[in-house]
Amino acid sequence: MSEIVIRHIEPNDAEALRAIMSHPGVYHDTLQVPHPSMEMWRQRVADKPGRRHLVACLEGKVVGHMALDVMENPRRSHVATFGIGVAAHMQGRGVGGALMREMINLCDNWLRIERIELTVFTDNAPAVALYQRFGFEIEGTGRRFALRNGEYVDAYFMARMK
Repeated sequence: MSEIVIRHIEPNDAEALRAIMSHPGVYHDTLQVPHPSMEMWRQRVADKPGRRHLVACLEGKVVGHMALDVMENPRRSHVATFGIGVAAHMQGRGVGGALMREMINLCDNWLRIERIELTVFTDNAPAVALYQRFGFEIEGTGRRFALRNGEYVDAYFMARMK
């Protein structure tokens, strides 16, 4: 496999991200909903204070995405949260790990982030394992956290301290 390249998002990545996040194998494990519009993704890739977007590319094609949000509240400015999505055909092939490595590098070495938080569905074992591999720990469980396919599912609250 070619090298996975991580870079900052560009406005013309919106279509690739919409396609990735429209796949049932991707939105099933995120808080996305089916059939996202192009306009929504154009707005999402636009610059927003406190948000950093990274994309993972393989052979010039976007195959993964991460949005990192640094908390704006001065009392929580040492905290960031993130969401991640990997193209269904690329899951389990190192894309998520490449995005995680670069995100943690940004947080630890460039953004003064001491705590990184996330939520993940409790039945998403591959994602939980990925996060644990990068030092995240389960801090609690949110029961009936989100609606998915007509049923409420639980989520873990996880965090990593620098």
